[in-house]
Amino acid sequence: MMDILAVEDRYTSGLYTKRPIAIVRGQAAHLWDSHGRMYIDCVGGQGAANIGHANPQVAQAVAEQAQRLISCPEMFYNDRRAALEERLCQVSGYPRVFLCNSGAEANEAAIKFARLTTGRSEIIAFKRAFHGRTFGALSATWEKKYRQPFEPLVPGFTHLTYNDPQALQAAVSDQTAAVLLEVVQGEGGVHPASREFLTAAQQVCRERGALLIVDEVQTGFGRTGKLFAFQHYDLQPDLVCLAKSIAGGLPMGAVLIGERVGSLPPQTHGSTFGGNPLTCAAALASLNFLLENHLPEQAAELGGWFIEALRRLDSPQIREVRGLGLMVGIELKQKVTPYLQALMNEGVLALPAGLTVMRFLPPLVIEKSDLERVVEAVALVLTQEAAEWTK
Repeated sequence: MMDILAVEDRYTSGLYTKRPIAIVRGQAAHLWDSHGRMYIDCVGGQGAANIGHANPQVAQAVAEQAQRLISCPEMFYNDRRAALEERLCQVSGYPRVFLCNSGAEANEAAIKFARLTTGRSEIIAFKRAFHGRTFGALSATWEKKYRQPFEPLVPGFTHLTYNDPQALQAAVSDQTAAVLLEVVQGEGGVHPASREFLTAAQQVCRERGALLIVDEVQTGFGRTGKLFAFQHYDLQPDLVCLAKSIAGGLPMGAVLIGERVGSLPPQTHGSTFGGNPLTCAAALASLNFLLENHLPEQAAELGGWFIEALRRLDSPQIREVRGLGLMVGIELKQKVTPYLQALMNEGVLALPAGLTVMRFLPPLVIEKSDLERVVEAVALVLTQEAAEWTK
């Protein structure tokens, strides 16, 4: 049998820190490695697996579309693209949508649309924010380890303290093209925004002619208990950036475009693979499955239970448990990496969010019994055997 780890180590770019298992199969909220061991998946494709692994509806839609037409650029009309654009606009209430291939691309497009519409250059983003690794998205990202090797970055970006409405009110000016924010900061440590902060962001943008861009790449498609996280707060962002779970795990991104965004002249932006029929078919099937099975509501219910169960854990290692829906973080008093390895040994896969936060992004189809097992595993690695994991 092929040694998967050795082959990847031999030929991969080296850009990724890998865990020493090879995942070869998935079903719903479970994954199996090459030795047949099952894991409860709380990585969730880093937020891309909301409807679960090997979803039958998506698999069927992809198989059928692959036999009809895979590639069709937007210089031609296409039936699957038209159907998806209509569906996205119907469920979101937005009049237009731009289709691309990833979250970073969605954020890049939104930044360009904001500058094009306003004729201004300044973009206000926030400390702890993560918006992607391409140059515009990276310029909006805060973490120095991502930014510094590639400086100088795109000029015109300012970073403010998150959840500080007074600082935001003072910063937005007649040079500000857009305020770019996450409703819940994911990579930055699972920090939900306050209603006061989000309301202030929308108000100051409207007062001063700037656009409000909401990055829903990780929070979108039911993750937080609503289809989109901004719906918890009755916001009406001008641009909403989507990706990750939009197409059931296939690479796709999108930007919802509001009424305050001006016309976008032809040739000012584009994407060869954006809106291709294969991913559009997958996205239609994924969105239909999500809504027909009430997964946002399930995320709200199970997420509420999960957060409270974790808060009841009696561990000196826990500083805080926070989250929204099934986007949950445990901030520890120590570095998180040894605990993530210990969880993997117990059959649970989870993510870091910075140096000290353990992050959980399970597929929204996860059963409560699996979450109960996750809580038990967390309790084990943070209490009974904490000293062992941190030696």
